[in-house]
Amino acid sequence: MQEASFTNLFKTIMWIIAFYYIFKFLAKIFLPVLVKKAVEKAGENFQRQQQQYNQYNQGNAWQNTNTNKDEIIIDTANAKKSRETKKVGEYVDYEEID
Repeated sequence: MQEASFTNLFKTIMWIIAFYYIFKFLAKIFLPVLVKKAVEKAGENFQRQQQQYNQYNQGNAWQNTNTNKDEIIIDTANAKKSRETKKVGEYVDYEEID
């Protein structure tokens, strides 16, 4: 069984500090590279989604040209309901009396 001593405590603190600075140094080197790759991948995903969206809309535009142009569609499912304001009571203005 090992006993706690000042030298072992000092070694442990030095190892923690050393790992901290090594991690900090490696993060400065590799973190920008990882972030750059993540941003590029997100950009590619965005472009792919835009292309799919455009292809889908072009197909719908061709179908819409063959339909009746006098038809008006109103979507009320997403319409927001207006909120009613309830009167709670009268406003009483108090004056301070000296």
